Amino acid sequence: MVDISTRVYNHNWKIDPIVRSVLDNDFYKLLMAQTIFRRNINTVVKFSLINRTQDVPLANMIDESVLREQLDHIRTLSLSRGESTWLRGNTFYGERRMFDPEFINWLENFRFPEYHLERKGDQYELTFEGPWIETMMWEVPALAVIMELRSRAVLMNMDKFALQVFYARAMTRVWEKIQRLSKLPDLSIADFGTRRRHSFLWQDWCVQAMNEGLQNRFLGTSNCLIALRREVEAIGTNAHELPMVYAALGSAESDEQLAAAPYRVLADWQKDYDGNLRIILPDTYGTKSFLDNAPHWLASWTGIRIDSGDPVASGEAAIAWWKRHEQKPEDKLLIFSDGLDVEEIERLHTHFHGRIRVGFGWGTLLTNDFRDLQSDRRLEPISLVCKVVSADGHPTVKLSDNPLKAVGPEAEIERYKRVFKVGEQQVRDVIV
Repeated sequence: MVDISTRVYNHNWKIDPIVRSVLDNDFYKLLMAQTIFRRNINTVVKFSLINRTQDVPLANMIDESVLREQLDHIRTLSLSRGESTWLRGNTFYGERRMFDPEFINWLENFRFPEYHLERKGDQYELTFEGPWIETMMWEVPALAVIMELRSRAVLMNMDKFALQVFYARAMTRVWEKIQRLSKLPDLSIADFGTRRRHSFLWQDWCVQAMNEGLQNRFLGTSNCLIALRREVEAIGTNAHELPMVYAALGSAESDEQLAAAPYRVLADWQKDYDGNLRIILPDTYGTKSFLDNAPHWLASWTGIRIDSGDPVASGEAAIAWWKRHEQKPEDKLLIFSDGLDVEEIERLHTHFHGRIRVGFGWGTLLTNDFRDLQSDRRLEPISLVCKVVSADGHPTVKLSDNPLKAVGPEAEIERYKRVFKVGEQQVRDVIV
């Protein structure tokens, strides 16, 4: 096992790339990239970094030249032969391959495209514009770089002994959480912590701890590289990005095309993956509206991921929806992934256990919980995202079940609320 404190201490005197592989990315990005490769290869989009925690001055903490050095290094990466072999070997239940040879051939030749970086006050403007299939690959690595450079800046002046004590305390915290979770019957949990992790080494350690402490209750990790190295399952399906782009492209046609966009995404997904990976993410334009207008065939899908809003209310709405469509909730799956920590996981597990299958995608507060381990609180987790903001020149919009997570021009947000019949929404604190 890597001596993390020594490696962190050595950041001060030698170049240490944060992202060392094309596969240091989340699995769902590759799954979405394949469907984009098949259907939207010529679509041009723009992604933009958004720091929701505005009182954290990232540009004052992270040196611009250091940030550019890390981003430029990412642009030199390419898929290795061993990584390509691993991807080609991913199958559904040991049968149909997840990735087509044509897509793997594209990925083997892929290089990260150019970026635009500019300081704006005490924040950075970081954007990526170009073919959707290329720019989308930047989202997770860019967030990981910003988060780790922030961590390095905070820890820079700590000596080696202090770092050893610091990480020992953090490891104890994670292990105590895992021990609590191990007491939950029929627990199913995965690591979703790549994008806002403390560091790659720390995420890798957390995955090893989860695997050791939870055994078969630990399903795997969203991080492809760690899944490969630690021989655990790579976990993922799709994300808000797909309906956001589909909706932006449809919005130019008519309100009817806009309203149908979230369902066109899932129809394409079902065809592309031959009825596998059937997890619905309904909250892009409001869970209630999505379920109220969903075609009957979607009720046969395996499960729903709850990613914003009140998780209990959203879970109950999903159960009621399945019942209306004469589906058995006990055969379905709810996946919770928003702002989770051990107390919330315990609460949700207790509420739904025995009524429906429950899974958890544990993110930032697994891989970046250093709260109260420093007196100045500069390692408190922040809400940093990298969202698609336009598609073929049309602005993208995300409404979410929590209005604080809404993204897009105000006029477009109002139009989307009208089209998707989104009424009064409950404001909830954005934890991470």
